[in-house]
Amino acid sequence: MPPFKMRELGRTDTQALLAFETRNREWFESHIEARAPAFYSLQGVAEHIEGYLAAFVAGTWHPLVIEDCSANIIGRANLKSIDTARRSAEVGYRIAQSACGQGLATQALRQLIEQARTRWQLTQLVAYVYPENLGSRKVLERCGFLLEQPASDDKAGGERRFVLSI
Repeated sequence: MPPFKMRELGRTDTQALLAFETRNREWFESHIEARAPAFYSLQGVAEHIEGYLAAFVAGTWHPLVIEDCSANIIGRANLKSIDTARRSAEVGYRIAQSACGQGLATQALRQLIEQARTRWQLTQLVAYVYPENLGSRKVLERCGFLLEQPASDDKAGGERRFVLSI
């Protein structure tokens, strides 16, 4: 696998993040819910980043970008809905189509798990995946996440819930 680096999202990432999201828009939308059209502009991405950074300061998000050896953004990985009282959070990640199949998502998720354990002292992570997104399901299973059976009143919108106890 080619080398990569994960780091916290920053205000200076606006143009690079817009390029990454635009380049991979169709790919992402084939696996996850589409973003609003207003997101795909410098102002839209800048507002997105500001929201994530405010949530990071509040301790409810930990937004990361994944860069290749040339410092190009090739993915994102986040701890979101961090609940320090319950010691849990959701994980989310998206990898550029051109970088898929190289183990990057697995390595990024393992780093998220480590951040959850060491920085946030969390004991449970949750991920939601659409049934047809087999790649993400394999990544989650490879990292120890287990499929949780949906409750009859489950409102996950067709997504499947995976849980990891750490």
